[in-house]
Amino acid sequence: MFFLPKRARPKTLCLLVGIVMLSLPGYAQGIRGTLQDETGKPLPYATIFVRQIGTGTTSNENGMYEVALDSGHYEIIYQYLGYETAVRIIDIDNDLRDVNVTLKPQATVLPTVVVQDGKEDPAYTIMRKAIAKAKYHTQQLDGYSARVYIKGAGKLKDYPWLAKKTLQKEGIEKGRVYISESVSDVKYTRPKKFEEKVISIRSDGKDNNTSPNQYIFGSFYEPEIAETVSPLSPRAFSYYKFEYLGTFQDRDYSVSRIKVTPRVKGDNVVDGVFNIVEDWWSIHSMDIHTTRLGIDIYIKAVYAPIEDKAWLPVSHQFRVDGKVFGFEFEYKYLATVSDYKIKLNPALYVETDKMEVVDEKIHKQEARQARAAAPRRAPDNVKQLQERLSSGKEITRKELKTIMKDYEKQELRQQKEPEVISETVFEVDSAAFKKDSTYWASIRPVPLTPEEVKGYQKSDSTAEIEARKEAGDTLKQSKHAGFQPWDLLIGDSYKVSKHSHFKIHFPMPGFNTVEGWNVVYKVSFGTILQDTNKTRLSITPAFRYAFSRKVASGNLKFMLRNKVYRFEVEGGRYVRQYNADEPILPIVNDFMTLLLEENLMKLYERRYVDVLYRRNLSDFVSVEGTASWQRRHMLQNTTDYKWVDRKSIEDYTSNIPVNAELPDTSFPDHEAVTASVSVVTRPWLKYRIRNRQRYEVENSSPTLSFTYRKGISDLLGSDVDFDQLEVGAKHAFDIGVRGRLHFAVRAGTFLNDRRMYFMDYKHFLGNRTPFSTTDPVGSFRLLEYYTYSTPDRYLAGNVYYQFRRFLVTSFPFVRMMGIRENIFVNYLATPTSQNYTEVGYSIDGILRFFRLEGAVSFQDGQYRDYGFRVGIASYLTVNFSDN
Repeated sequence: MFFLPKRARPKTLCLLVGIVMLSLPGYAQGIRGTLQDETGKPLPYATIFVRQIGTGTTSNENGMYEVALDSGHYEIIYQYLGYETAVRIIDIDNDLRDVNVTLKPQATVLPTVVVQDGKEDPAYTIMRKAIAKAKYHTQQLDGYSARVYIKGAGKLKDYPWLAKKTLQKEGIEKGRVYISESVSDVKYTRPKKFEEKVISIRSDGKDNNTSPNQYIFGSFYEPEIAETVSPLSPRAFSYYKFEYLGTFQDRDYSVSRIKVTPRVKGDNVVDGVFNIVEDWWSIHSMDIHTTRLGIDIYIKAVYAPIEDKAWLPVSHQFRVDGKVFGFEFEYKYLATVSDYKIKLNPALYVETDKMEVVDEKIHKQEARQARAAAPRRAPDNVKQLQERLSSGKEITRKELKTIMKDYEKQELRQQKEPEVISETVFEVDSAAFKKDSTYWASIRPVPLTPEEVKGYQKSDSTAEIEARKEAGDTLKQSKHAGFQPWDLLIGDSYKVSKHSHFKIHFPMPGFNTVEGWNVVYKVSFGTILQDTNKTRLSITPAFRYAFSRKVASGNLKFMLRNKVYRFEVEGGRYVRQYNADEPILPIVNDFMTLLLEENLMKLYERRYVDVLYRRNLSDFVSVEGTASWQRRHMLQNTTDYKWVDRKSIEDYTSNIPVNAELPDTSFPDHEAVTASVSVVTRPWLKYRIRNRQRYEVENSSPTLSFTYRKGISDLLGSDVDFDQLEVGAKHAFDIGVRGRLHFAVRAGTFLNDRRMYFMDYKHFLGNRTPFSTTDPVGSFRLLEYYTYSTPDRYLAGNVYYQFRRFLVTSFPFVRMMGIRENIFVNYLATPTSQNYTEVGYSIDGILRFFRLEGAVSFQDGQYRDYGFRVGIASYLTVNFSDN
């Protein structure tokens, strides 16, 4: 979590000019000055808003500000959270005026709102009205455009002593400030299209995924923003408690201060203060805090009434603090929005936005009168809403909610792609990285502090030295460009052409009781295309040598794929686990055999040709067909080599699996031709579009599947004859505020099993190792790998529930570390499984990366076994919505 130097400035003269320009005033015309409180203390990141042109900026850490203005008459508004707003009327005429402003502490008046019967805090009435109108605010504008300036400054505050030499080698210094700046033109088109064009970027480091753009370009009027539940969400009362702190006056607006407190502290919720404009029921400003995987994010934002029609954000301030594995860091971001141009939605336009929303829960008499005055609902509810608002009549929260829902439904019916919930277009101007110091001095709305100037100076000097080093090394590198002999041992990638590459994979050694030590050597050739609609090609040959068997084998895989289809052909001679889903990773099997003397991976050999074709018939339905010819050969153990000789274990177990339904799973050499067809549908799938590419919204629809698999007898000498049907469903969804439920279920049967071998049985993802490496939803923790494999009927179900607060997570400091608790239940029914059931508990996110599980198994309700497992944190490795 720290910045790395990236770019160089080639000329010393340019460097010196840049240093001078950073410290000079950037504008020849406008206003500049300092904001301070009554004691003379500077007010950092105060908001300065120019009403006539919809432009906002902020002061820097020292309270200094500067705004470029054309000649004219302006109303300048100065705002700082906790202080009274100041307004200055300024005439600009070809000069740069100094305007220093002193702000007074804000006077907050306690309730003008009277506490009602039942002693409910007045905050709940205010928030009910604001929540009721939130959807209106999201639909109020047909669009807007603006310019956004973002400045980020970050530093590494501390790091482990073991990393000191590495960081010094990379040029990373403790306490040094690394800076990035960008200017973007943004455009929003209702209901869901957002366009951003980056016109300039200057950076001496990386943001390491701390960018606040999700918050800057999101909206707290939406139910969620950056995966965080908004206090204006319809579900807000389930997630938050509210407290009325009083009302203050900002020019002609009365603003209520509302304290927001999560009912359960942790990720995806906020705490702090929301300021709500009375009568408008819109956001005035906020000072809040949230966490993400134990990292603190502090947010301050100020809104302004653009053209006196809509309250939109004009400045944001962010601070990101965290400590990960001894690396302590701090990032500060500042975003200002200027040059707002808005277009109102004519369907919802009214002369005044001071909508009188009646809270029927408190003001029962007023609500009855409002309902009595309202006409019966007509088909054109939008017109009805506009007429009532224009006439100044009251409207209840429920009426507003109902009318807005109807309005959205009408719009959805008119849209071509109602399943698309958002569309973004992101573009970087070709000259964005080429702007010099003079440009930044002229366009920068927030003056740099001396510390930030020093950071740019140091980064430019470092970049100059690195550029010279790289230039000096060019000849040396060119002598050894391309393939190196040692690449055969360690692997490497090579760019063959603009759209293709060649890769030598690292030779991966392994061990099992059938082959002894073995090594897999693989190379691959593929195309690299930015446009995912175009077809990509990959060809991957692999060579494998088994030292104990003294057998060489290999295969070749050919693949074509794009957004619509995937076509694969693979063939050769290779070993394979009896369960084609490969429940045991080779590296885990190495550990189990060499150190624990447990031979769990069961292998057979096949000479084969596999063909797969998958096609998306629509956005919601895909179909896949497979065909395979195989000549199968049974394998036996060939070695008893081990690293640790445990006296309690005599020898490795046989390579022949043990099964409850098939006493002898061994088989003679034979041929098999099999085929399958699968249909997968996600009927309610939603998409986000980014740069014309569609991306699925995770868990927006359950995944339903149907599979038919056939063993075809007498074709190409095939010795198998069976038919199998399977249906399945998988999904994840929130259950209120308490947690998230994931489930998977699969059920199937063999219509006939006239001729089958053990690898044709239905197998399940069991586990007898200390490690959990498969999907937490869809796998078992203690089940033997092959004992309950079946050629008959079966049902397998998995439920995985993640709590927001349970046992150890009942302590807030534990939740703030990113820890999550889960319980899971796994069930298997086959003719011999005796209602096999697992019940387990896990702690997820230990040290942010690991998961510790404990499970107990039962058969027919009787205790059977227990065990503990270690895995990678589920949110890092598993997409629960995957098929």
